[in-house]
Amino acid sequence: MKAILLSGGFGKRLKPLTDYLPKPLIPLCNYPIIEWQIRYFKKFGIKDIIICAGYRAEQIRKHLESKNLGVQLEYSVEKEPLGTAGAIKKAAKYIDTENFFVANGDVITNIDLKKLKTRENSIAVIPLRTTFGIVHLNGTKVERFEEKPEMFDYWMNAGMYHLKKDIIKHLPTNGNLENTTFPILAGRGKLNAIKYSNVFWKSVDSYKDMEDCESLITSNHYEKFLSSK
Repeated sequence: MKAILLSGGFGKRLKPLTDYLPKPLIPLCNYPIIEWQIRYFKKFGIKDIIICAGYRAEQIRKHLESKNLGVQLEYSVEKEPLGTAGAIKKAAKYIDTENFFVANGDVITNIDLKKLKTRENSIAVIPLRTTFGIVHLNGTKVERFEEKPEMFDYWMNAGMYHLKKDIIKHLPTNGNLENTTFPILAGRGKLNAIKYSNVFWKSVDSYKDMEDCESLITSNHYEKFLSSK
């Protein structure tokens, strides 16, 4: 199996930090985001990883080549942003397996890839997580408060995919999976969802996300999870 890391974003919400550092190299608990992700795939035995990079791509390459991460890395570099679908299409020449994994470049998670692998063309979904507390009412009376609950009636895209190689023919040269290829597959009944609940998952898109993610990494002993079999 191979995995693709979509690491080409500008990280505009993390300025001015990303004026000098590409988002994948932003450190969380002493390790850059992209190193956490590589170690995560290695945890599941995936050691062939394609890095789709754009902004400050050479900086990412130099950093990773200075490390001994025990994986085989290939780089697909975009001269201009192509979107998630376009990035995968450009990297198609490196995909020589029947199926492959894809991860958004800002996701830190412990989602079980073995479960995601059980179906082709599948996306990991998690319960919608609110950023606000919920007030439970009985008529006009307040019964209780619930802080930041998971909404199991609604599921959100976790940015982790297991895709069949022939999906490439449905990819545009520029555009995002979520509003190009996935709707086509869904309309044909060929897109599967794998549900995960009570998992460690965080998308890092702001300074608050960085703070929250570091707290989760520590409280969930995430480094120990990655090093264990």
